[in-house]
Amino acid sequence: MGRRLFCEISPLTYKISVAKEQSKRYLKWWFGGETYAKERSSSKLPVLLYSHNSLIRRKLGNVEQRLQENKAVNLMLTTSKIDGVLIKPGETFSFWKLAGRCTKSKGYLEGLTINNSGTSSGVGGGMCQFTNLIHWMVLHSDLTIVEHHHHNEFDLFPDYNRALPFGTGTSIVYNYLDYQVKNNTKNTYQIITYTTDTHLCGELRCLHEQQYSYHIVEKEACFSIEGNDYYRNNKVFRRIINKIDGNIIEERLLIKNHSKVMYDSKYIDKELIKR
Repeated sequence: MGRRLFCEISPLTYKISVAKEQSKRYLKWWFGGETYAKERSSSKLPVLLYSHNSLIRRKLGNVEQRLQENKAVNLMLTTSKIDGVLIKPGETFSFWKLAGRCTKSKGYLEGLTINNSGTSSGVGGGMCQFTNLIHWMVLHSDLTIVEHHHHNEFDLFPDYNRALPFGTGTSIVYNYLDYQVKNNTKNTYQIITYTTDTHLCGELRCLHEQQYSYHIVEKEACFSIEGNDYYRNNKVFRRIINKIDGNIIEERLLIKNHSKVMYDSKYIDKELIKR
C-alpha cells in the first residue's frame, strides 16, 4: 500500500486540505489577472446558438426521491445567479465565482453528490447537472474550455432515457474544482438558464453568427468484461463543420472512457457487451 496523502489521514486533515485549496482559488480569483464575466443582461442576445434541457428528477438507481426533490430547489436557486450572464471578448466564465457557495442560509438543501468512491449527499447537491448543461452547450461554440474536471472513473447509474453520450459530464466542488470557459473571440456570448417543473433549461446565445458549427459524435460504445467486473467504454469526438458547404474541417477526440460499472449488470444492454 502506498503512502497516504495528507488529506487521507483523518477528517481533520481532509478539512485542512480543502481549506488550503479553496484559499488558493480565492487568491487566483483576486490576483490571477483574469477578467471574469459578471455583467448580466435581461435582454437576450440576437443569435440563438444552442439550447438544451435536462430532466431534473431522473431515475438514478436507489437514490432517495427526497434528494431529487431537493436538487430541484438547488438548481432553481442557482439559475438566478447565472441567467443572463454575458461573456465578453477576453473574459472568463467561472461557474463558482458566479454561483457562490451553496449554504443552508441561502436556502440550499441536501442533494445528491458524487465523490471518488461513488455517491453521497450534501447541501447544494446537484450542481454537476448545472455545469453539465453549460458544458454541453459550450461544446457547440467557439468558446475555449480552460477548466473542466471529469468524474468518469465510474459508471454509477444505469441508462434511463440517456440523451447525451456517456462521459461528457463535469465534476465540480466548491470552489477548487471549477468549470471555466474563456472567450478568445471577438464575439459576445450569453448564457440563459431557467427551470420548469420538470427540467433545467439553458440557451447559449451570441451577438454575431459563428463561422463554424459543431457536432458531438460517440463511437465504439460498448461494455467489456474484465474479471468479475464490467466496464463501460466509448470515445467522444467533436466535429468542426463549415456552415457554408457542410464539410467537416476537423474531428478531434474529446475523451476516451473506460469506466467501472457500479450497478447490477442486469441493467446493462446485453447487445452492447463486447465478448
